[in-house]
Amino acid sequence: MKLLLTGGTGFIGSRLALEARRQHLDVVVAGQLNTAQERARQAELEAAGVQVAIGPLQNPDYARQITAGCQWVIHLAAAQHEANVPDSYFRTANVEGTRTLLEASRAAGVQRFVHGSTIGVYGSASQGALDESSPPHPDNIYGQTKLEAEAVVKSFRDKLPYCIVRISETYGPGDYRLLKLFRAIDRRRFPMIGAGRNHRQCIHVSDLARLLLLVTESPAAVNETFIGAGNELMTTADMVNAIAQALGRKPLPVRLPLWPFVAAATVLETTLRPLGIQPPLHRRRLDFFRKSFVFSTDKAQGVLGFTSRIRFADGARETAAWYRDHRLLGK
Repeated sequence: MKLLLTGGTGFIGSRLALEARRQHLDVVVAGQLNTAQERARQAELEAAGVQVAIGPLQNPDYARQITAGCQWVIHLAAAQHEANVPDSYFRTANVEGTRTLLEASRAAGVQRFVHGSTIGVYGSASQGALDESSPPHPDNIYGQTKLEAEAVVKSFRDKLPYCIVRISETYGPGDYRLLKLFRAIDRRRFPMIGAGRNHRQCIHVSDLARLLLLVTESPAAVNETFIGAGNELMTTADMVNAIAQALGRKPLPVRLPLWPFVAAATVLETTLRPLGIQPPLHRRRLDFFRKSFVFSTDKAQGVLGFTSRIRFADGARETAAWYRDHRLLGK
């Protein structure tokens, strides 16, 4: 089987591509090379025998080129963390890019289109467990456009078998997003902002890769939506303590109030974003300290027989070892 994987120079995509290659799948990666990390992942993938095709998904010719001969498509590419761009940038990348890829996939005879969505479509929820039937309430442009993209995918129901996976916070070896957190804890420079009692259900990238490959081939996954989250519920304070333990450090006892940071982020976004300047602090960055999610993973377990295997404490140790092996942390 030939698999096209978009967003393959990103963290999740690159780990998924390597796992698919280990399973002897013919993998084509579509991605971007905007950062040193993405260029390093390209080199890693090509060394493993994975073809990497660089280009914009909004280009129909490029979309037709990369989908040719593919039986499966896993679509992970998205605009996500950019804070100095207009809303139209997210809509073009996340909605129109998905539509163009769907059209090309249908024309190429793709047998399954897996859309990597996000738990961000739920906005923020602190009461009760969310499942696939819970009403979405996205509270930022990223979540809004990912929900719009889900609707585009569903509109192809009669043309192309699909599956949607709403991905939770993902971590593991190769993740540069949490590197700042690991570094700050390692250097004992990480103060807790807020109470640290907001809930999270992280999933290790290896568990997520298993789920994404599973839904590409399972008949039970056709035209279904699943939450891709770990089974382990923890608070942000629990997460920080587990990382500190993995690093052999003690977390700082300092706690700072949340509201001044939210106020500062709001002012910075309001003044700098119209000028095209990336704010040094923005509200989505503070979501780490304030958004709270509790998920039911019953559907993935009951329909697919999937359950996450890696505990966060073990995954944190593995991630810390990867950082140290790549000289990203102190000794």
